[in-house]
Amino acid sequence: MPSPIDFYFDFSSPYSYIASEWIDALAARHGRTVRWHAILLGATFRVSGLKPPVEHPLKREYVLRDFARSARAEGVPFRQPSRFPIATQNAARVFWWLCGSDPARSTAWARACFRAYFGRGVDLSDPEALKGLAAEFGLDPQVAEGVWNDPVWKERLKQANEAAIAAGVFGAPFFVIDGEPFWGNDRKAQMERWLSQGPF
Repeated sequence: MPSPIDFYFDFSSPYSYIASEWIDALAARHGRTVRWHAILLGATFRVSGLKPPVEHPLKREYVLRDFARSARAEGVPFRQPSRFPIATQNAARVFWWLCGSDPARSTAWARACFRAYFGRGVDLSDPEALKGLAAEFGLDPQVAEGVWNDPVWKERLKQANEAAIAAGVFGAPFFVIDGEPFWGNDRKAQMERWLSQGPF
């Protein structure tokens, strides 16, 4: 079996959200699965010296326009959240908790978080809003809150960030196909070609 495509994402990344809506279908077209990795972009930014594009005065208006345009291009519903960017460690810790026993459910949780934040404006950094989303998803909200406050899952997310950095990840979405890195939602066509034709 061909190896899975590694997909690194942050729940506060609009481009990660858009990519989350097409990556599994792209992989399936080429007989692949996807291994999802929730990370915190802040950790990679500290190492790389980067900062969010909306924090660059010259870039801000462009990227806000591009988020919406890129979503329309993929046919993905999108609403720019009123609070952006946000801290996403709690949603990410729940992701890794679910992943430990049921990777498919952790992927479903990731999609639910993305769609809630970028589709409905649910603030994933607000504990009460996140508990509400957990309940919608079928999790006990008190259990979810216990997970994101548990040192075990804090450490698991830290390990995921460190592993991502060690793999060369510096932004999101970030994909690795058989050792070949691709950064950005706009690398979809290149990834499709790589998977269908091999290295170019």
